This record gives sequence, structure tokens and C-alpha cells, in this order.
Amino acid sequence: MALQLRLRTVSGLRGKADRIAKAAFRGLSFYTRVLENCEDEARFDETFRWPVASNIDGNEILEIQVFNYSKVFTNRLIGTFRMVLQKVVEEGQLEVTDTLIDDNNSAIQTSISIEVRYQAMDGTVGAWNDKEFLEIPSLQSEGDSRYPLETDSLLSGHRQGSAMSPSKSNQQSAERSFRRMEEDEMYYHSEDELLGEGDTLSQGSLNMRAGKGVFSAMKLGKTRPPKDDHQKQEEPAVLEAEDLGRKAMRLGGGLDPDTVSLASVTAVTTNVSNKRSKPDIKMEPSAGRPMDYQVSITVIEARQLVGLNMDPMVCVEVGDEKKYTSMKESTNCPYYNEYFVFDFHVPPDVMFDKIIKLSVIHSKNLLRSGTLVGSFKMDVGTVYTQPEHQFYHKWAILSDPEDLTAGLKGYLKCDVAVVGKGDNIKTPHKANETDEDDIEGNLLLPDGVPPERQWARFYIKIYRAEGLPRMNTSLMANVKKALIGENKDLVDPYVQVFFAGQKGKTSVQKSSYEPLWNEQIVFTEMFPPLCKRIKIQIRDSDKVNDVAIGTHFIDLRKISNEGDKGFLPTFGPAWVNMYGSTRNYTLMDEHQDLNEGLGEGVSFRARLLMSLAVEILDTSNPEINSSTEVQVEQAPSVADNCTGKMEEFFLFGAFLEATMIDRKIGDKPINFEVTIGNYGNQIDGMAKPTLRRKKDGGDGDEEESELLQNSSEEDGDEDGELVSISSSQPMKPLVTDRNYFHLPYFEKKPCIYIKSWWQDQRRRLYNANIMDKIADKLEEGLNDVQEMIKTEKPHPERRLRGVLEELSSGCLRFVTLADKDQHHSSRTRLDRERLKSCMRELENVGQQATTLRSQVKKNTMKDKLKLVQNFLQKLRFLADEPQHTIPDIFIWMMSNNKRIAYTRIPSKDILYSIVDEEMGKDCAKVKTVFLKLPGKRGFGPAGWTVQAKMEIYLWLGLNKQRKDFLSGLPCGFEEKKTARGPNLPSFPPISLLYTKKQVFQLRAHMYQARSLFAADSSGLSDPFARVFFITQSQCTEVLNETLCPTWDQLLVFDNVELYGEAHEMRDDPPIIVIEIYDQDTVGKADFMGRTFAKPVVKMSDEQYCPPRFPPQLEYYQIYRGNSTAGDLLAAFELLQIGAGGKSDLPRVDGPTGIDRGPILPVPLGIRPVLSKYRVEILFWGLRDLKRVNLAQVDRPRVDIECAGKGVQSALIQNYKKNPNFSTLVKWLEVDLPENELLHPPLNIRVVDCRAFGRYTLVGSHAVSSLRKFIYRPPEKKAHHWNMTVELLNGSLAMTNRGPPSCPTGELVVKVEPEVPIKKMETMVKLEANSDAVVKVEVSEEEKEKKKKKKKGGGGAGGGEEGEEEEPDESMLDWWSKYFASIETMKEQLRQQEAAAAEAEEKEEMEIAEGSKGQAKNKEKSKAPKDDKKKKQQSAAELPEKKNKQKIDELKVFNKELETEFDNFEDWLHTFNLLRGKIGDNDDNATEEERIVGRFKGSICVYKVPLPDDMGKEAGYDPNLGMFQGIPSNDPINVLVRVYVVRATDLHPADINGKADPYIAIKLGKTDIKDKENYISKQLNPVFGKSFDIEATFPMESMLTVAVYDWDLVGTDDLIGETKIDLENRYYSKHRATCGVSQTYAIHGYNMWRDPMKPSQILSKLCKEGKVDGPHFGPGGRVKVANRVFTGPTEMEDENGQKKQTEEHLALTVLHHWEDVPRAGCRLVPEHVETRPLLNPDKPGIEQGRLEMWVDMFPMDMPAPGPAIDISPRKPKKYELRVIVWNTDEVILEDDDYFTGEKSSDIFVRGWLKGQQEDKQDTDVHYHSLTGEGNFNWRYIFPFDYLMAEEKIVISKKESMFSWDETEYKIPARLTLQVWDADHFSADDFLGAIELDLNRFPRGAKTAKQCSMEMVTNEAELPMVSIFKQKRVKGWWPFVARDENDELEITGKVEAELHLLTAEEAEKSPAGLARNEPDPLEKPNRPDTSFIWFLNPLKSIKYLICTRYKWLIIKIVLALLLLIMLALFLYSMPGYMVKKLLGA
Repeated sequence: MALQLRLRTVSGLRGKADRIAKAAFRGLSFYTRVLENCEDEARFDETFRWPVASNIDGNEILEIQVFNYSKVFTNRLIGTFRMVLQKVVEEGQLEVTDTLIDDNNSAIQTSISIEVRYQAMDGTVGAWNDKEFLEIPSLQSEGDSRYPLETDSLLSGHRQGSAMSPSKSNQQSAERSFRRMEEDEMYYHSEDELLGEGDTLSQGSLNMRAGKGVFSAMKLGKTRPPKDDHQKQEEPAVLEAEDLGRKAMRLGGGLDPDTVSLASVTAVTTNVSNKRSKPDIKMEPSAGRPMDYQVSITVIEARQLVGLNMDPMVCVEVGDEKKYTSMKESTNCPYYNEYFVFDFHVPPDVMFDKIIKLSVIHSKNLLRSGTLVGSFKMDVGTVYTQPEHQFYHKWAILSDPEDLTAGLKGYLKCDVAVVGKGDNIKTPHKANETDEDDIEGNLLLPDGVPPERQWARFYIKIYRAEGLPRMNTSLMANVKKALIGENKDLVDPYVQVFFAGQKGKTSVQKSSYEPLWNEQIVFTEMFPPLCKRIKIQIRDSDKVNDVAIGTHFIDLRKISNEGDKGFLPTFGPAWVNMYGSTRNYTLMDEHQDLNEGLGEGVSFRARLLMSLAVEILDTSNPEINSSTEVQVEQAPSVADNCTGKMEEFFLFGAFLEATMIDRKIGDKPINFEVTIGNYGNQIDGMAKPTLRRKKDGGDGDEEESELLQNSSEEDGDEDGELVSISSSQPMKPLVTDRNYFHLPYFEKKPCIYIKSWWQDQRRRLYNANIMDKIADKLEEGLNDVQEMIKTEKPHPERRLRGVLEELSSGCLRFVTLADKDQHHSSRTRLDRERLKSCMRELENVGQQATTLRSQVKKNTMKDKLKLVQNFLQKLRFLADEPQHTIPDIFIWMMSNNKRIAYTRIPSKDILYSIVDEEMGKDCAKVKTVFLKLPGKRGFGPAGWTVQAKMEIYLWLGLNKQRKDFLSGLPCGFEEKKTARGPNLPSFPPISLLYTKKQVFQLRAHMYQARSLFAADSSGLSDPFARVFFITQSQCTEVLNETLCPTWDQLLVFDNVELYGEAHEMRDDPPIIVIEIYDQDTVGKADFMGRTFAKPVVKMSDEQYCPPRFPPQLEYYQIYRGNSTAGDLLAAFELLQIGAGGKSDLPRVDGPTGIDRGPILPVPLGIRPVLSKYRVEILFWGLRDLKRVNLAQVDRPRVDIECAGKGVQSALIQNYKKNPNFSTLVKWLEVDLPENELLHPPLNIRVVDCRAFGRYTLVGSHAVSSLRKFIYRPPEKKAHHWNMTVELLNGSLAMTNRGPPSCPTGELVVKVEPEVPIKKMETMVKLEANSDAVVKVEVSEEEKEKKKKKKKGGGGAGGGEEGEEEEPDESMLDWWSKYFASIETMKEQLRQQEAAAAEAEEKEEMEIAEGSKGQAKNKEKSKAPKDDKKKKQQSAAELPEKKNKQKIDELKVFNKELETEFDNFEDWLHTFNLLRGKIGDNDDNATEEERIVGRFKGSICVYKVPLPDDMGKEAGYDPNLGMFQGIPSNDPINVLVRVYVVRATDLHPADINGKADPYIAIKLGKTDIKDKENYISKQLNPVFGKSFDIEATFPMESMLTVAVYDWDLVGTDDLIGETKIDLENRYYSKHRATCGVSQTYAIHGYNMWRDPMKPSQILSKLCKEGKVDGPHFGPGGRVKVANRVFTGPTEMEDENGQKKQTEEHLALTVLHHWEDVPRAGCRLVPEHVETRPLLNPDKPGIEQGRLEMWVDMFPMDMPAPGPAIDISPRKPKKYELRVIVWNTDEVILEDDDYFTGEKSSDIFVRGWLKGQQEDKQDTDVHYHSLTGEGNFNWRYIFPFDYLMAEEKIVISKKESMFSWDETEYKIPARLTLQVWDADHFSADDFLGAIELDLNRFPRGAKTAKQCSMEMVTNEAELPMVSIFKQKRVKGWWPFVARDENDELEITGKVEAELHLLTAEEAEKSPAGLARNEPDPLEKPNRPDTSFIWFLNPLKSIKYLICTRYKWLIIKIVLALLLLIMLALFLYSMPGYMVKKLLGA
């Protein structure tokens, strides 16, 4: 069933243009090829065919549109032809010639001639003379065509549809040359959108399906586009950039350039083909190679641990390594702050599957292992996928894996970070951390994971496996056979599953290739789990060691969906294919790693039938088994057909070319083997098991597992005895050149074909293919956009709009296609859920793309590009199908039956489907593949050489769809089949014989390459390029010693023979491979990189003229392995040699005047147009030159070379004495291309001149891009400047009340005092009055007032608090300033984050507007919550911050100063000189190690001649050229002052996980080691030191600051170091010698440090920058250039006297120096920079950070003052006195011995956190019956406290073995506990309270008011700080957890806290307990509390008299009775005897 259209000609066209036609039917459009330069007639002669699924209705319409084609812009419609198919349906065949109609439905002169045929399903319509389609799932039914594929912007060389040569009219071959529209050519796009009306109804998008309306529609023009379209369609739709303005006017302003879209641009140059698919450039398998990783974990503290009075410690486990924190005694909230680092060197996959486990253990010691309180685990991958690869200050929820029913066991606060090589982690700044008490808001969970995770069971069912390799054909097997005589299948498989750190395994099935398990492995884990992958491994059990047979990973993210409509993880039952090493069995398998899942498998190993399900546990259910051990149970088996119906598949392959075969194997015959699963495999299963057919009575398929072996024959198959042929015939290769061979596949191309049987689950692959194609399309588009941005082509945003358009229509197309077959019997739950979620996601992406498209503007381009990148990742993620179906295809190259190299092709890529979008991207196409070495052999250089390049054609599909399997081959062949019996039907060919061949000439224009790989030890290479095309290769000449060769050479390949039809060659030329080598004098050339290109093709009947010819030079990216290794600038053209021979080819016009012998230069027209440039070089000096061949460099010189011209620097006579050059500036004139992108690199080389005229190369540097050094003369209109500044300064004083006397052109810059971020008062003031000048005064006056007030009455008005808030000037020191600055910095960061988040949220909102409503509501509901929180916070912060006085601040940079000021390369650049090879494996040689020195200088490039006015400035020195005003480079003496503040997060260097750091500083010959001041056991040491060093620039300019670890024995280890180039800082215009402070003060903590005052600095800057000024005027004004600045004019000295000064004014100008025209730039402020510490042994991984700054003062200036004192603050000594007065309502623990009454013997214990040894107990209040206790007991706790950091400082020895004390900083927390004393057993813990002395709830006035709220609901209560209040008294609750883990009140305590400084405490001493001095009175305890054994009489009296009187009387009476009874019994016998004897 198909509709077939032959489009013959279109005649009567006007003008001369490129024409293209488009035919559309049922929403599927085809394009013809482009006919270039045709005049009145266009002969298309092309045939199109639409396979149709439902009969065509007579009312349907076929539409043909003819366009004038444009490469860049939209094609312009000439006319349309629409035809109702009624006649065709009736007759089956029709020829028509008719006129076209235009937009207004009026006929035009142009006419069209076509022929249409149709054959219906039931054969009712005329007979068709070829075979029928075999099976067609319904293509799009009519109703689906909502989104027709519309595209009208095809580019040159593209065409769809099939060209049919007129000579061949026989139907059969026509049929074969049909060509379907290929997915990669669909540009979905509609005409009118180009013109910006946004109206998507376009021509051809209406599919008419109405009955009677059809004719009327055609006549009356119903399908007309909306009115306003007409005039546009007639305009040529060409929008040149500069044309836009005019056009907009002409259209009456209707055109908005922001809505224009463009289709592909790269396609203009690279012919994307129909019959060829793209080759993959990257060669090396990246997985499996080990890398460096570092996991760093800081355990900060734990809270709310469940349990009474515990001694917790934390165990940190990563993989198999464990480390422990110290133990904290008797506390539920221990504070550790300990840092652990784990280093790994493993492949990424292994790393990311490692589990991080944090567990809290209670009371562990040497003898006992301790009991687990709770643990938390996640995999490393989860951390790595976090932003910045880290969790910072987050709380991990601890749970007990042994007990599922228990709730959470506490929280652990930690930082976890994972760093790979080259990742840098930005640590948020840690100064004084305000404790994040919001635990719930900061949980250690990735986004989107709910905080309440539940327990879940993961059931992994393992059913059976098949296709296992015969493992044991090893020595052992032969031994066994000899001994036992058994020769069974010796593989004993079992399955092992790893998940979340646990593993479970099934039973072992002895000796079985087809093991049947039917078992399930059950894991119990929190859900959602924080472990991404489940690893499933089939292993072979062996007595010696078990080996893996194959491994498969299941990614949980792919089999579940967490959205609202998501689903729990589910999988199968489905087969998973396992790949690994090859199946030839040796005892030692070198590729065993592949079977473990590391690296890409090189062969099929087995497949396993399994399923997975998850069940969330209801933990409240009592029956539940609460163990989390892994369990293995039996599972019911599954039906055989559950995974789909067995179908017969047919795989066909043809080898069209095999070239570039490595010479090592070139001498033996070579053949290729293709396998799919085990079919086709030469080792296994060559036995041909017959297929068991279904027995008649059988119900369902029998075991079909033998099918997996090579079923190569069938009973009575329809093909007769079809035997699979899976390998080609061995052939001897021929020589191509010295490196490579090729196989002689000329006209005869070998074929293979394999039949195999698999369950039919094609739908999964089809869906994946559709998504893959959408993603490929998107990726190609994005590459286009990036390319346009990179090469600065105009309007990349239009292309991005085009990309988004394609994306949205592609997504909508997916939704219609995938919706088709919902009801397949064997679909698993995962299939159904995935389909639903993919459809939802794609619909969503489609809508978002549409919304985004409208938001893409020139300025939003970058952000939107990022968002679109996210779409791409999402699509790739969705397209990856977790449930496998058909295994991948492997192609092996065998030499002499040895397996050499392979390639692996996913089966979905070559799977056939009737629907184009579902077809694999390489199905029925010629694909270029490069074979690679297997496993580890493919790593490194070995893997980079190509083993073989193949052109291969593959087709895989159902056997019954086989008819079409040759359709995509290049035409013009005959099939060769094996001879069979007489009447057997035909079957696949074993080879193809090509009868058509075309001869071409290839011209490769090799111009130049740049940034190549350094292959020689000199750091340079001797590169040449080798170009391969088909079986020929040629080389360029070798250029010595360069990384940027300009070959400028044309290589001509003659007599290139290509097989196939001529027209196909034009569209689908084969690819050209270019390899770059380094020529070595001995040995073979080293491989340096490779790239691919497609030539531009000219057929013999085409003109050699623009636009396609001559071709343009283009950059091709060179790859070496997976990394880029430079660019090649070249062009390639393939010219057909016609009947006239070579004489018809275009001439080669070389440039005149160059004679290079046999070498042809690149011809004119292709080589770039040159113009004259002058390159000026500033030679400053050389630094840090290393030795060359063990000799020191003594007399170096620099040679500069650019574009063949060169210049040499002066010789440095003695490098040691002065490494600077004597002549500063030299220049050379060169011819450079006009196009800056084509500029050649500039090479810098340093040579050392030795005796006897010898030279040695020291090192070299290639400046690959000169762009940043190009000088562009300023515009003539210098007035612009003033304008812009006016705008910049916004509300400038001109408007405000600028004095009328301003001369014109001046600007008054009113400088507001810096508005600090969070000082509220200033903010308020700012609004209060408008004039900046007054403002500054006001704040000064305020200060005055405050000071006076202070001097006067000690702040009488403010009471206690006021006094507290206003620290005295003298109390402030440098640290106050530092901490204030850090607060500011954090606040800024927070605001930035908030702003960014807000912007992002807004953006998401905008995008989501178009899509789902739910998303919107969710966002909305989220936002208000956050806002509330924020508001609360800010409200809380305001009152605190209002009173804080203004402390002057400095700037804290959380990175190096260099990054902030762009390396201080404002005029002096540093070029690293490199030498030595680049390391081959990525591990070792980094660029750092290749640096042998640095060249300092600069470059300036400009076109000559320059405009004349350059040299006219005053003081112009012609010797300096462009480098005017640079300082002299004579040696200069400088005082360098290095301040080291502190280090953070140092890498531990000692076994105990700590370090003993000290500072070492090296500058030139000075080497300072501050060893005696090491800081013991600290990873965050505060150094607070400054060092003065005298140095001489340039000899000593590299400052190294290192942190070493002090060791008692052995050498000290380097922790990390940082290097600072002082010279660049010193000479920089940013003035980095001494930072400019915020204010000018001459005394106090903020004293001015620079020996020059601000006014002196200002005049110096003005003089150097040739700026007019400074002119100080009255009224606090200063004029610089044409700017007027205003500011305060008085200051006070030490004695508080005011005096006039200009310094503040000058300082104001310095702060705004960047506003000064021409000379202005930002000056370095007073600052602290944070520098990463690096260790050369661990390149690229940060070892900590150092906060520091450097001041430099020239020695010839007045000496600076003494260094600022930044020594660490000494903690202040305090004494805390706690009086425990009373307790109440303490729970009663004991039962009385006598009375059974409840009572407690209460005592209270207290200590300060961290000083548990110093705990103090009250005496015992015995026998309290009501829970009341009276103590009047005083504790005294002396402690050292750091006010600024709010931490207590403790120094103590860690253990008896410690050498010295370690300093700890801990939060100030007081713990009080209430206990019940027992005499003989351990005391019982009753309850506790912990008070943070900085903020704890105010005590209740009475015991009654004291409630639980005070502990649980801290946020609402008023908080006090003992450091402010000094004295607090009240009641506080004791709490503990009951059996159900609920908090309950267990008592109340009345206490009084009194804080004194050490001095105050000395003045008023007090005794401990109730002792002198200042004793407390004895408590008045009631009688009952006496102790009975101390006062027995009293107690007896009490017992007898009061309570037990009656009881005692009863007991006495009873005793009397007993006694009487006893006496009676005793005397009775005697008495009786007496009586009887009658005594």
C-alpha cells in the first residue's frame, strides 16, 4: 500500500535562481534536491513514495509547493499545486500537467508536470508491478497529523526524496532508488514565523479531510493563510543584518528581529547525507580508566541522639576504609568538628558506587566494639552530582538498620565533599559559623528527596540465564576429565547482587549453561535510597576463586520516577544482556575487568531474565520482620512468553571498504566476523541445534533457549536452507603507505547475514530511537549555535529559535507516534509507566521549547542556551532504555583467527521500522566505523591509532520485513548469490558487484594547524599531516620545531574511484581522515591527533562558481583519544573527472611569486586574503628558567615568530644577575589574514646562547589567538564617553544641585558613603536626606556624639544593654574588622544566592507558564513559605544589627586576588614556557610539570598605517611605540610584608587525622620557617602572623607560602603551598602594592598602612595617567580630569582634635578611580585573599586554603610604619558560677525497701561542654518523696572564651602519649543533669538540659510556669545571652526520652548563672559548694530526707509511730500465735506420752 509521486518538471519560471520543491501528503513532506541556477524550466525528475496504513479516501489532497531556494534564509514560495486524489484512487495511475496557484489562489504562468500512482490494500486499484510490503504497523492515521513536518529551510547540498535517473525507467530499479525522507534532514519550521508574526498556520499545514468542502476549499481559498501574510510571502525573505532596519520600515514596523528563526548553518558547509551516517570522532573508551578522587568529610556535631547518658563516637566509612572520631563523654549532643580525608585512585564507576556510611557508636573501647546508635549511608555518586560536588553543613538523619520500627535515632551534622582531579570546590566561607539550628531545613539529602524516608523492601527476582560461555575449558577441565572422566559443561553459575553496601547471592547451579534459579533476593533499605545503582553479576563458582562471567548495572533513576505521577522502581521481567571479554577461554583472561563491569564490553557474555519490585513497608505492622539482613527466597517462575513473542530477525551487512589497517597485522589474511548475541559466533554453538517447534497440544513456547546458540538452520524455512554467513572471506591486505594497509574491496563488496531469534520488544527500541533522533537534532543545532557564537557569525539567536522550533515539533511528533500501541501483551509495568512519563516529559519539553523560543533575544541568548542544554541531557536520559531486548552487534577483525580489534554497534541504531522516526539512525546507511583494541589495550596511545577504518552497511529487522534490506546501499550494483538448486527462491547476496563507477580528483587544501600536541622532549613537534581518502594517502611536508605549522600546501589525489550512482556521490561523499604525525629522526612517526572532513563535491556537469566553489577554509577540531589536540585549517573538494578527462577540471591558480618546487601552494580564492600588520613586542624579562640538560641557563634570548617573519630580543648577558631585557620594545611587519579568526599563532621561543655559537632551546610558548592583543584605534567620537558616564552615574549631581559654575563637559560625581549591606541605620539615613555631602558629615557627627556620650556618662541613658552594645574604640582590633567583613561577605553571598534563586524561579515560572498548571501552583505554594521564613529571619536580625556600631571593613575575597583582577596582566603578560612531551596517559604529566620558565612581556598587533594623531600626544616616546608610559625594568628593592591570617580545611598529615601546621615562606634566597610556632593538632589553624622580607625585583619575584606539618621525628611534610607573582602585582595599574582602605585614619585599629597618603597617591596616579588634576576646591570638592568628586574634609587626631584635611577627598577619588576617563581602573582595596594550597604530589586537588595578604613598599620611599598586629586574639578568662538552688517535680525512681514507696535520692551534676573531666556534683538530697530537692550548691567553672567567635577555647592533651596540648574551640554550652543516687548499683540518669550560653531561654519565674516549651519551642521564646546579661536566675526543665523516644519532662531546676571576668572573680571570690568565701546557707530539707542508718532511733520511732503502727501490732500478734503454736507442738508429744504412761 503506497502512494507514489513522480515530479517531472516545473516550467514557466521567472528569473534565474536555485529551485526546490516540496511534496506533502498526510502531513509527511518530502523535498527534492536543489536545482542550482536554473532558469525557466526546472527538471526535477524525482520520485517519492508514501507508505500508507489506511486506504486513501478520495477527498484527501496531495500538495506540491515550489520555492526559490535560499541557503541562509527562508525559501520563497513561487506557487502551490493541490490535487484531490479522487481520480487517482479510482484509476490507480494518473499523469497531470497543470498550473500553480499563488497565495491568493489565482493561477500563475508556472506549470507543473507530475505522475501519481496508488495501490490499495485490497488490490482494488490498478496492479502495481512489484512485491508488496510485508508488515506495516499503522503509520500515522489521518487524525494524527496535527503536526505536519514542515520545513522550508534546507541548505545547500541537502535533498530528500530520491533522484531517479531518466535512463532507468524499469520499475524494479526505480523502486530501489526510492529514498525516504531522512530524519536528520527534517527542519521543522513554518514560513511565516520567519517574518515574526508568530502565526504558525502555514502553507501545507492544513490536511483537508472534509467531504463536500474540498472543491470549495480549492476554489475559494479556504486554506489561505491569514490576511497579513500576503505581502510578506511576496517579499523575498532575505534578511541581511543591515537590511533589517529598511525592511522594518517597509513593512510598517511589523518586523521584530527577535522572532526570526534560522535553520541549520553548519549544513551549509558539511553535506549531511542521506545514505551515510556520521562517524564518531572520539575514540578512546573513557570508562574504566583509574582517576584520582578525594572524599573529605567533616563531622561537626550530633544532636538528639537517642539513649541515656551515652559516650558517642562517630565512625566514618568510605568503601572499605574506616576512620573514627574521638569519644565524647556522657552527652547526647557531642561536638566533634573533626575532618577526615580518603584518597582513592580508581575508575569513576567504581568510585561512584562506593558507599559513604556514617554511624554513631556508643561506648566503644579497646575491649568492646560498642553498640550502634544509628547510621546513615549514601553512595559517592550522590554527593558528586550535588552542585559543587558537596553537601555543606547538612544534618544526616540517623536510623537503626536493625530495627525498622524505631524512628530516627538522632542527627549528625557534617560536610561531605568529593573532588576529582581538576574539580575545584568552592567552600562557603567559614568564619564564625552561626549555628544552623534549623535541622529540618538543612537535611543531608539531595533535592527532591523527602525528609521522612521510609523503609522499603527491594525484591530482585532472578529467573534464569542463557548463552553463558563455556568457562572451564582450561587446564582444570582437562585435569578433571583425566581424573574423573566427566566432560560435563563445567560452569557453575550463581548470581550476586550488590546494593547499598550489602550483597546477596542466589544458589549455585552446578554445571549448567542454562541455569534456572527462580529465586528472589530481598534487600531492606530506606526509600528513596541514596544509592543510585544496583549491580548484578553472574559469577562462576569455583573452589579456588570465583570469577565474574558478566556484570550489569541497573540505574534506579531510570526505572522509577519521583514526580507526582511517578512510580516506584520496577523492572521486568525482562532480559538483561551482559557484555565482557571475548569468549575464547584461557586460564588467565587479560580482559577480566570487562566482566566486572569496568570499561566497554567487547563481546556478548550471557543474558539474564530478572525482575525487580519495591514495596514500601508499613513499619507499624507488628508481624513485620524487622531485620535488614539480605534474604534469599524461592520465587514463582514466570511464563515463557512473558517477555514477548519469539520472532525471527534478519541481520544483513555489507563491507564497502576496509582501509587504514594497522601495519602490524598487514601480512596475514584478514577477515571480519559479525555477531549478535551468540549467533554468528565462531567459537560457541557452531553445532546447529534444531528448533523445537511448538507441539500441537503445547500451550505456549517450549524452552527456546537453544535458539540462543547459533540456530543456523530451520525446517522448511521460507528461504529454503538459509545458512547464516557471519564472517567475510579472509583476504590479504594491500599496502596504502608506510603505516597502513587496505583490503581490496573494489567493485566486489562482501556481505554477511545472520538469522537470529529474539523476543519481539522492538517498541522499546523504537521509542528510544525517536527520542534519540530528537536529541541528535537538538545537539547538532546547539553545536551550530555555539559555532556561530565562536566564529561570531551574525544572529546566533535566530538559529537557536530554529532549534527550539525543531525541538518542539519533534517532541509533539513523539507523543503522536508513541501513543500508537498501548496494548502489547508482553509489556511490563515499567514499559507502561516509562511510556507515560516519557510522553509527559516530552510534551512538557515541547511546550517549554515553544515558550522559550519566544523569550530568546540577543541578550538572553547565553542563559537560554544553558536551559536548552538541560533539555538535551533530559532527552538523552529518557532515551536510554533500561530493559534490554536485542543484544548489541559486535564486528571483530580477525587476523589468522586471532581477534585483533572490534567495534560495537547498538542494535537499536540499525533497527528497521516502517515509520521513519522509529528507524535506527544507522539503519540502511553507510556508516564509517573505526575499530579499536579491546579492554585495557585500548587505553593510552595504543588506543589512539586506528586499527582499521571500515565503511559498513547494516540492516536489522524482522525476517518478514526483509524486502527492503538493500534499499539504502549506494545504487548501481548486482547481487551475487550462491548457486542453489534450480527452483529455490532467491536469498541474500553473499557479495555485491558494482557496475557503476565514477572517477574523481580530490584536492586537499592544507593551510595550517594550531595548538598541536607537543610530541618531542623540546616541547615542540615536527608535524606533518597525512590525508587518507578511500585507498590513497598523501603527506604534507614536515615543518620542524613548531606546534603551529603553516603548510600552505595543496595535495591532489588523482583517479579516485568511487562506486555507485553519480548523483549519490554529490550528496554522500565518503569521509576524509586527516592524521597529524610528528616526524622523528629514528623510529616511526608519533601520532598527534586525527580529524575528519567531508569534501565539497562538484559533478562534471556543474559550474565551478560561487556559492559552493571555491570552498572556504574551515577549522576542524583535532582529537587525540578523547581530548582535543588542536585545530586544522583546511578545505577539501572532490571534482568529478568527466568525459573530457582532466582538462575540464578547474585550474589551480597559485599565488604568484612563490616557487616551492614540487609543492603546490593553496590556490587563490581559497587561501585567505592578507593585509599588512605590525606586531610590536614588549620584552620585559625571563623568570624561573629551569636547567636545560643539567646546565643552567646563562645568556638567554627570546625569538618571536609569526607568519614566517621573526624578531629577536636583546641578549640577557647574565641571567643570574639581571633577568630583564635591556631593549624593551621591538617590532616586525607581517602579512596576516583580514579575517581575525584565521590569524596564525605567534610563537615565542627562548634559546640559551652557549659558547662557540651553539644554541639550545629552553622552552617555547604559542599564543594561539592574537585577538586579545589587537589594538583597535579609538573612535573619533570621544564625546561618547561623557554621555555614558552621565548615564552610569544615574542621578548625577548635575540635576541635583550642581553648582551652576560647572564648566561644560564636567561631571560632578557625588560619592555616597559606601552603603553597607546590613547596617540598617545608615540605610534609613540615606533616604532621609538627599545630599551626599551632608550625608557623610552626618555619620561623622554621629560618631562624635557617641564618643562624647561615652566619655561623659558611660552611656548613662542606655542602661546595661546600651553599654554592652557599644564596644570602646580601644577594644576594637584588626580582628573586629575582619569578622565584620566576613559577615558582610556572607550577607552579600546570601543575597546573591537569593537573587539568583529568585531569578531562576521566575524564569522557570515563565517557561512553565506555557506548560503545566500544576508546576506553577507548586512553585507558588513553595515561594510564600520561603518568603515567610526569610521575613522572620530578617525581622529577627534587624534589632540586633541596628545597634551594632559601624566598624570599618576590608574586602574579603574568597579566591585569589589574581582572579579578581584578571591576573594583573593589565599591561604585563606572563607566558608560560613549555618543554617536554605531553604525557600520554592523562595521569602523570600535567601542564604544570612541563613549565620550564616564564616570559614576561606583551604584544600589540595593529594594521599599518595607523591613524596619524597617535604620535602627537605630549611625551610620546617613539621607541616605545604602543607601550607608552611603562615603568623602567631596572632592578628595584622592595620590602615585602606577608600577612598570614589563617588556614582552613587542611589535608590531614598525621595518622590521627590531624596535622600540626606551621608556615614556611620562600622568596628568592630568603627562606623563613616558622617551625617553633606550629599549632598542635589543628586543621583550621589561626596563624595571625606577619613576616617582613626584603627582596630585589626582578631576581626575587615569586613568593611561595607553604604550610608544613610539624613532626616530632622524621622530616616535616608539605601540606600545600601557594605561589604569588609579586612583580606583576607591583607593576600593575591596579596598584596591588598596598590595598586602599575604606577610610583614612591616623590612629586606632584602622590606621593608614601606606607610607604615601591618599592625596600623594592621587597626584602620582594623575601624573602617570596624564590626567589633569587633582584640583581641590572649597566645600569639599576635588576635580580630576572632567569629573568633580565631593566628600568630607575634616578628621580628628589621637586627642580628638578636629583638623582640616584633603585626604578623605583624595581617598574618595581613589575608591572611584575606575570612573576617571582613559586612565581609570579599579584599585585594589584593603583586603584578605583566600588562596588554595596545592601539593605537587596531588596535582589539581586542593589541600586546604590560606587566608592572607601581601603589602609591598619600595625601599627608596619613606619607610612604612610597623606591621599591623594581627596576632590571634587571646581568649579572655571568665568564671561561670552556677548556683543550683532547688529542684522540683523530679521523677521518682526508687521503691523504698520497707514501704514500697516511690522516692528519689536527687543530686544535680553540671559541666561546661568540653570539660567533662571537670564535672561537679551537688550533695545528695535523700529520699525526696515529692521530687523536690534543696541544694544551695555552687559550681564554679573557669573557662577561656573568644568573644568574636563565640567559642570556648580548651587546651588539653589528647591522650597520655600526646607530645603536647591540642587546642579545641567549642561552643559555650552548660549541661545540667539530674540523677538518682544509688549506693550499691550505678546511679540512674533522670534528665538533662543543655543551655547555649550565647542564646538560651530566659528561666521561668516559678516552677509552675516552667514547661517543656522551653526546650522544644526555642524559636518562639525570648532568648538571653549570659555574656550580655551577666546574671540570670530562673527555673529550667530537665528532659529525657521515654521508651517511645518521646521527650518528656523529668524535673525542674532553679538555678542562678553568674558570669564574671577573671579580674572580677579575683576581686569577689566565692567558694565551691557551700564553702567560704561567700558561703551559701544550708538547705532546709524536711525530716524525711534523713538517712535511717545514720540516726536509727529517730527513724525507728518515725517508722513505728507514724506509718506502720497497726502493721506492727498485727505482726506482733501473729508472732505470739506462732510461738504458742510452736510451744504447743514442741511440748505436745512429751505431754501425750506422760498421759499415756500415766505419769
